[in-house]
Amino acid sequence: MADIAAGAAVSRSSSELRGLSLVSIAHCVSHYHILILPMLYPFLKERLQSDFVAIALSMSVFGVVSGFTQAPLGYIVDRFGARKVLITGLVIGGLSLVLLGLNLNYATLLVCGALLGLANSVYHPADYALLAANIDSSRIGRAFSIHSFAGFVGSAVTPASASLLLQTFGGEVTLIISGLIALLVAVLLVLVPMPEAGGKTRSPASNGAPVSMLTPTIMLLTAFFMLVGFAFTGPSAFGIVALTSGYDVSFASASLAVTGFLSATAIGVLAGGVLADWTRHHARVAMVCFAINAALVLAITVTTPAAPMLAAALTAAGFLGGVMTPSRDMLVREAAPAGTAGRAFGIVSTGFNFSGVLGPLLFAYAMDQGAPRWVFGFTGLFMAVALLLMLVTDRRAAGASLQRA
Repeated sequence: MADIAAGAAVSRSSSELRGLSLVSIAHCVSHYHILILPMLYPFLKERLQSDFVAIALSMSVFGVVSGFTQAPLGYIVDRFGARKVLITGLVIGGLSLVLLGLNLNYATLLVCGALLGLANSVYHPADYALLAANIDSSRIGRAFSIHSFAGFVGSAVTPASASLLLQTFGGEVTLIISGLIALLVAVLLVLVPMPEAGGKTRSPASNGAPVSMLTPTIMLLTAFFMLVGFAFTGPSAFGIVALTSGYDVSFASASLAVTGFLSATAIGVLAGGVLADWTRHHARVAMVCFAINAALVLAITVTTPAAPMLAAALTAAGFLGGVMTPSRDMLVREAAPAGTAGRAFGIVSTGFNFSGVLGPLLFAYAMDQGAPRWVFGFTGLFMAVALLLMLVTDRRAAGASLQRA
């Protein structure tokens, strides 16, 4: 009996590892696709003879489409199966970039933004549904952190890889290669077995009755995700142009600072996964991280640090943002009724898409108005508001715990 139990444990562990690896690879691709167009803004601006606001409109289209489709896709994930939906999203995202690379004009850029937005709306509900259904609860925080780490790795490698591909092959080929990567991962998901999640007509907790997802906690978390999206759009998508324009640093130094921000975020998320499994005070973890981050970014706004100090401050901010991420995801998991992970993450992730609509235009407007420091000023303000929102969430959670007691 002991041998049978040990064999079952090994089999489950192997299945968990395989599923986590596949989902994490897909998440890495999703983050690469989110940033590939912003990383090519200078190329697109010159190639299409346009300004930053017009080019950034493609990412606003991205945000609008994702915003309207994210929550419905959460229901589709729970109804038809997360793995099928994830594969479909990879195919749509990959083909959109291939199309843009083969036919580069402004209309196709907007179409690509829309298709990338549709593909992006797949990842969070599908990924988190697969993880929630297939990872043991004692390891779920670390699983969330590894999944998020893979996403941030995708973000971290985008600036350098996009620059290398652009200089070596040109912009059109860079777009085609970026699309083919997603198609290859889709093939991998088809060929390698992975446990499904969802595909049920009702949640096990509902006994056939409708489950209301629009709870106050879910709505607060949706707003929090929106603020997080705003806060990370500035440094990641506009950090390089803001630093070179407003702080008299070289392109190489600015690239190093933004790479430090993105890389440290990826490292911080691993530490945050251990912390998320260790503590139940997830809102407080988020509050501490955002309090320090707001101070760092606002300090960058009102001072002119040397390039090494800029890189150090942004690296620290990225690390703390990563530490907060698994706790953020645990808050959503705890707020979701059983069997509704796809819907819960689909709804709260619309916050990212709302920020994706206005964020690129806001930061591009700051650049076009000759106010690059406000890329960091707006970022700090959004972090401060996120801190206040987590304070409300923590008090609501404490009140609910007292009522249960």
